[in-house]
Amino acid sequence: MTESRTLPPEALNDWSAALAERFGLAEGDIPISLILDLARDVANGVARPAAPLSAFVAGLVAGRAGGSPADTEAAVAAVVQMAREWENR
Repeated sequence: MTESRTLPPEALNDWSAALAERFGLAEGDIPISLILDLARDVANGVARPAAPLSAFVAGLVAGRAGGSPADTEAAVAAVVQMAREWENR
């Protein structure tokens, strides 16, 4: 049986830095708080399992749009808006 692990909030910076190093990303390429907010909004507005899926889709959309920080913010905003509308269905 696999032991369940949780990541303390301060460790996200270390994990983010390791991801950035492994994949050749710049320090500012991983907007931790933006993605955590997206996950929170989707988990609360749609369902918890929808949060990682939505984060993936937002990243995919942002990448296809060009991958700039503005592209990321726009993709996240669109997903969050969908989650808010979903909640009111």
